[in-house]
Amino acid sequence: MKKKLGISLLSLTLLFSQMTVFASENEEELTLVTLNEVAHSIFYAPQYVAIELGYFEEEGIELDLVTGYGADKTMTAVISGNADIGFMGAEASIYAYAQGADDYVVNFAQLTQRAGNFIVAREEMPDFEWSDLKGKEVLGGRKGGMPEMVFEYILKAHGIDPSTDLSIDQSIDFGSTAAAFSGGKGDFTVEFEPSATALEQEGVGYVVASCGVESGYVPYTAYSAKKSYLKENPEIIQKFTNALQKGMDYVSTHSPEEIAEVISPQFPENDLETIISIVKRYQEQDTWKENLIFEEESFLLLEDILKSAGELEELVNYSDLVTTQFAENAVS
Repeated sequence: MKKKLGISLLSLTLLFSQMTVFASENEEELTLVTLNEVAHSIFYAPQYVAIELGYFEEEGIELDLVTGYGADKTMTAVISGNADIGFMGAEASIYAYAQGADDYVVNFAQLTQRAGNFIVAREEMPDFEWSDLKGKEVLGGRKGGMPEMVFEYILKAHGIDPSTDLSIDQSIDFGSTAAAFSGGKGDFTVEFEPSATALEQEGVGYVVASCGVESGYVPYTAYSAKKSYLKENPEIIQKFTNALQKGMDYVSTHSPEEIAEVISPQFPENDLETIISIVKRYQEQDTWKENLIFEEESFLLLEDILKSAGELEELVNYSDLVTTQFAENAVS
């Protein structure tokens, strides 16, 4: 009996050792990739699904996620080499290219196809019209950033001059506008989630319009990397894109409740019901693409928005700043 017990213990020890070695080997096989995201928002749900369900690990990637808090900061991280991949508005890549960067940044995957911000008023306005913003103070976004440019693009489409028909406060740092609005500043504010819902829950604001619905299909956020990184690491980029596509597939085939349950660890400051509400709001406005392919039509619309905002003098070739090979290969 003692002999059998000894053999069993030996077998278990050997099995545990083999499992440890196997796990260690698997860890060594993972490639570290630093991703700098422009903001940490439920707006980017497919990315967090990919993280929480282990899709990056399945592709052999150990993801280091860093939040840049602004496209300018995210772009700086990528250009300087502090990040391998940047996730931000594609307008940042156009700005960098126009400035004559040699090793410029190229977009290889598009995540969102709608603007993710909402117009928040101080009172309920079920019959809101964009003309209601005339003569009012609105807390806007950074000049040259996608949130502000899309907002102004919508205003112009409704015959409203952003520079004369209303006052847009662009002095408040990204992420601080909700607090400023809650403190009494402005008549309206342009907010992302979860700030828009938080203002509603506090009873100090009400979502009256969606910039995403009003602006149509806009290539709002995309993944990009330096031209040299794409050339030297095509396998890593492909695996990264594969993981993202799995996240997109999950979001397009699951309910807001299921998606919220998966991504909730990413947003511990929000209760599950709030996350469900936000995911549902984004899902209903068709925020996420079914695939990650950044199409030329979307790029041309982006350039049109930049020109309208006075941020682009000369058009940039789509083929210079976008590659679709990785997204096309990732489609299941």
